[in-house]
Amino acid sequence: MTAVGQARPRAGLSVLGRSRRRAELGLIILVVIITGGAYTLASLGKTASVPANIVPFLAIIAGLMFAAHFAIRWLAPEADGLLLPLAALLNGIGYVFIARLKPDLAALQATWTAVGILAFVLTLFFVRRARDLQGYRYLFLFSGLALLVMPLIPGVGVSIRGARIWVALGPISFQPGEFAKLAFALFFASYLVEKREVLSMAVWPRFRPMLPALRDLGPVLLAWGIAILVMTAQNDLGSSLLFFFLFMAMLWVATGRLAYPIGGSVMFGVAAYGAWTQFDHVQKRVTQWLNPWPDAQGQLVQTWYALAWGGVVGTGIGLGRPDKVPVVESDFIFAAIGEELGLIGGTAILIAYLLIVGCGLRIATHAEDAFEKLLAAGLTALIGMQSFVILAGVIRVLPLTGVVLPFVSYGGSALVANYVLLALLIRISDGNSRNRRATAGATQAKVAA
Repeated sequence: MTAVGQARPRAGLSVLGRSRRRAELGLIILVVIITGGAYTLASLGKTASVPANIVPFLAIIAGLMFAAHFAIRWLAPEADGLLLPLAALLNGIGYVFIARLKPDLAALQATWTAVGILAFVLTLFFVRRARDLQGYRYLFLFSGLALLVMPLIPGVGVSIRGARIWVALGPISFQPGEFAKLAFALFFASYLVEKREVLSMAVWPRFRPMLPALRDLGPVLLAWGIAILVMTAQNDLGSSLLFFFLFMAMLWVATGRLAYPIGGSVMFGVAAYGAWTQFDHVQKRVTQWLNPWPDAQGQLVQTWYALAWGGVVGTGIGLGRPDKVPVVESDFIFAAIGEELGLIGGTAILIAYLLIVGCGLRIATHAEDAFEKLLAAGLTALIGMQSFVILAGVIRVLPLTGVVLPFVSYGGSALVANYVLLALLIRISDGNSRNRRATAGATQAKVAA
C-alpha cells in the first residue's frame, strides 16, 4: 500500500505511451540545449567569455530534468508528454535570467528547483490515483485554512513590500498561501462533486427562484470570505483574486451555470472597491496603475522602457539593462525577458503557458471521473489565471498584484507548489490513458467473444 491508494501492477506501455515518452525525452534534451545556450550567451554578454561552470551547470540541469522524466516513465508512463518539457523550459529560462540579474540568488533558485523536482517525484509516487484524494476533503480544507492564516500569527508572519504573506521559521522563509491554493483546489473539487446537482437547482427566493438553497451556498460564501480575508488582513490583492477565481471557475465547470461567475465577480468587485477605499496599500497600487508617470523610476515606467528597448528581437541576453527595473527577479522578470529576448521571446513564453493550459484542459475533458475532471480544470485555471494576472500587471492591463510568474520568477514556495500541481495533472493524464486503454481492451474482448 502507498500513502494514497494502492499501486497498480505495471503493464506494458501502449503505442501512445511509448510515443509520448520518446517525445518527452527528445523535448527535454532540446530544453537542456536551449537553457545551456542561453546561460552561455548571458555570460558572453556580461564578460565576453564562456562561463567556467558551463559543464557542471548542464550536468545539473540535465540530471534534474532526466530524473523527472524517468519518474514519469516509471510511475505515470501513459501521461501527457508535453507538460514536463514546457515546465522545464520555463524553469530553465527563468533560472538563466535570475543568475544573470541576481547572481547571489542563483544557488538558492537551483536548490529550490531540486526541491521542486523531488516534490514532483514524491507526489507521483504517493498519489497513484488522483480520485483517492477525494476522501481527504476536510483535511485539505483545514490544512488550507491553517496555511492561509499562518502569516497573521505574531512572531511568525513577515510583511514584505506591504503584503503580509510570508512566514519565517528560523533561516527558512516561505509563502504558505502557495500551498493553500492546492489544498483549496482539492477541497473544492471534492465538495463540488457531491453538491453539483443541488447547486445547479434554483429554489430561492420562492417568488422567483434564481439560487440554490442558502445552506448549499455556504462554501460559496466561504470562498468569498477567504478572498476578503486575504485581501484585507494580508494586503494581498493578487492571491485573493486567485482564490476567488479558482472557486468560481470550478463552480462553473461543475454546474454549468453562468450566474455563479457573474454574481461572484460582482461580489468580489464590491469587496475590491471597499478595500480600495479603506487600505492605503490597495490605493497606491490602483493609483500607480491609473497614472504611473509621477513615479518615473517606479516599476511600471521602467518596465515599459525595458520592453520598448527590447523591440522585436531583443537586445540579446546579457546586453540589456533590466537591472534598473525594481524587483526584476520576481514580480517583473517578464520585463527582463521582453528586453533581452524581445517580442519574439516574450511571445514564446506566452505560447508555453497557453500550451500548458491547453494540455490541462484536454486532461480535464478526457477525465471520466467527476472529481478528477474538476480537479484538473481547477489546477489548470489556477496556473493560467496566475500567469495572466502577473503578465497583465506588467503590461498595465490590471493593477499590480504581487503574484509571481509560474516556474519563471524567483521564489521557492511557488516553484515547489507548481511542481506538485504539475504532478497531479500528470497523474490524472496517466489515469485517463489507462482508462481508455482498458475500455478499448474490454470492447475488443466483447467483440471477439
